[in-house]
Amino acid sequence: MRKQKLVVAISSRALFNLDESHSIFETQGKEAFCHYQVEHEDEILEPGYGFSLVKKFLTINERCPDDPLVEIILVSHNSADTGLRIFNSIAHHGLAISRAAFTSGASPYNYISAFGAHLFLSTNADDVAKTLHAGFAAAIILCGSSLTHPSDQLRIAFDGDSVLFSDVSERIYQQSGLALFTENERNEAKNPLPGGPFKDFLSALHYIQTQFDPQYPLLERHW
Repeated sequence: MRKQKLVVAISSRALFNLDESHSIFETQGKEAFCHYQVEHEDEILEPGYGFSLVKKFLTINERCPDDPLVEIILVSHNSADTGLRIFNSIAHHGLAISRAAFTSGASPYNYISAFGAHLFLSTNADDVAKTLHAGFAAAIILCGSSLTHPSDQLRIAFDGDSVLFSDVSERIYQQSGLALFTENERNEAKNPLPGGPFKDFLSALHYIQTQFDPQYPLLERHW
């Protein structure tokens, strides 16, 4: 029986360092950007701030190479004819990524459902906001002081309201104040909260955890 697969979509700017070409796009326009990408298609891109996370996700598959538990999908604002540099970089770094969408500048949130992705990761706050508004889990990859981590273990922390659980209580507080919020919480105390946008992502992570010896976890959750 086929295992349940966790599908994570990531933008090309989160996976690789595309600051130079993005700067050209912002200062010189789309035509200059496309020319630059084609002209430099044989130059390998350096890892971006989401690269280490992707490597850790893919490490999980080393325990079950015949039936992978995780799939990484690339979603890029590039067009297909300027995406060769990205795929050359994927091959160079040995990343097991075979599916991709090149949107030619359109926001990629429309592709998340088509790929069956449980999570979308991007450096673009607007793309993440649109994905969340459409009802899918999404998160911003932030820059940090280090791109690598010596451990292969994947650790993920979750918030509760509006993440794992619905924001229905938060909306009551924002719209009606503390008194009605408290009354609603008291009345609904025995009823489970509806799931939030990250519920399916958490369920997929939980399934992965059940496939391995709990004494030697590859993945930890915190919330």
